[in-house]
Amino acid sequence: MTHKQHKIKTQRRKEMVQKVKTTAQAVRKGMNIPNLLTMGRIWAIPAIVLTMFLDKIAENADKPTWAWIGVGLFIAAGITDYMDGYLARHLKQLSRFGRVLDPIADKLLVGSILIMLAWQGKLDSIMVVPAVIILCREILVSGLREFLAEIQVGCPVTKLAKWKTACQMVALPVLMVAKANYSGFASGFLTWTGWIALWGAAILTVKTGYDYWKSGRKYMDE
Repeated sequence: MTHKQHKIKTQRRKEMVQKVKTTAQAVRKGMNIPNLLTMGRIWAIPAIVLTMFLDKIAENADKPTWAWIGVGLFIAAGITDYMDGYLARHLKQLSRFGRVLDPIADKLLVGSILIMLAWQGKLDSIMVVPAVIILCREILVSGLREFLAEIQVGCPVTKLAKWKTACQMVALPVLMVAKANYSGFASGFLTWTGWIALWGAAILTVKTGYDYWKSGRKYMDE
């Protein structure tokens, strides 16, 4: 190896080390309380999926213990969804890391539970339709947000989108505990409540998805 080649190799090694250090510093900077709460929401997803899997296995049990554990984790995750934004604003710890990760965490949580509900048979027949609509909308909005971020255009959350999220937050936990071996009234009431809320979320999903697409479409022709 010539002296010039050795010098180039050394320089590249230094640049790589510097990039690693810069990345590590960015990660440490991003690990504030709001972002840790957002990460906690992502970490809760495998646990919730596991409880739904165990609930399916124990579907003949007298009480849906695993389902209620999963709902408890889901509620805790929902609280972190509120708290991370609240703390980020009041502690002045807003970060790009949080802005990127927060909507991703929400979409992973909702998508995972919808898939597990379909696997459990609680979204059979026509009820698969609103689930597919919601999942497709999340993919559409994610791609749109990524495109707009590249051209430095914001994509703020609308009031209708918040109502859509509220419907999802009602539908998912209710369907998680809608057990067939409940009393007839309780089972039917929970199931229909969950289905109505899920259809409400799907209808609002179509509207908000179209609004996001309409607002971002004009930038695609530039």
